[in-house]
Amino acid sequence: MLRRHQLARLNEQGWAAVRALAWDDEARACLSFWAAEQLPLVVTQQPARLAAGQIALGLCAPLRWHRRRLAMQVPTSGILFFDEFPKAASITALLPATARDAWTVLVGQLTARVYGSFGWQRLTGLDYLHADSDVDLCVSVDDAAAADLAAAALSQAAFTRPRIDGELVFPDGRAVAWREWRPWREQRVDRILVKRLQGVAMERELEPC
Repeated sequence: MLRRHQLARLNEQGWAAVRALAWDDEARACLSFWAAEQLPLVVTQQPARLAAGQIALGLCAPLRWHRRRLAMQVPTSGILFFDEFPKAASITALLPATARDAWTVLVGQLTARVYGSFGWQRLTGLDYLHADSDVDLCVSVDDAAAADLAAAALSQAAFTRPRIDGELVFPDGRAVAWREWRPWREQRVDRILVKRLQGVAMERELEPC
């Protein structure tokens, strides 16, 4: 099942299709580097008018290319295989020393992968991080009860920097921001933003997965 935040590794045909698109010089330089190093792209929200046989992918560039976000559509035949962002525990060395022990405790309670700046830096070895970089997590949860436990663990993390952001992701691919989950569950708000592969919507209820 195709999911947001999945990584896509391209074959030669895929990279040729990407590089044939109209880019400015900076974007072209970034993509040429990406192709030469065989670095992945990421599955994004799929637009309603996506052409048959195409998949919408993206790239968050590192600091050297000014953190640009590049979006493209690639033939599905150009994808070699799908991959995943690093597991949350793998970024421990990128965190401030004062947060590492608490981070280890936290991620031991979660099934989580890290995307965003920390994920891309861990994946590529390129410079993404700055002083205000958040940690973006995809936390896999089976149901609402598991989401409650994950959101509680995240809210009780024993450090404040870096800030933890990200999503609770259900088995069918639906995702909600973990910071929005608790207010909704506690009925302090009556709707929650639900993200799907094909779009987003404010919803009052979440049907069982």
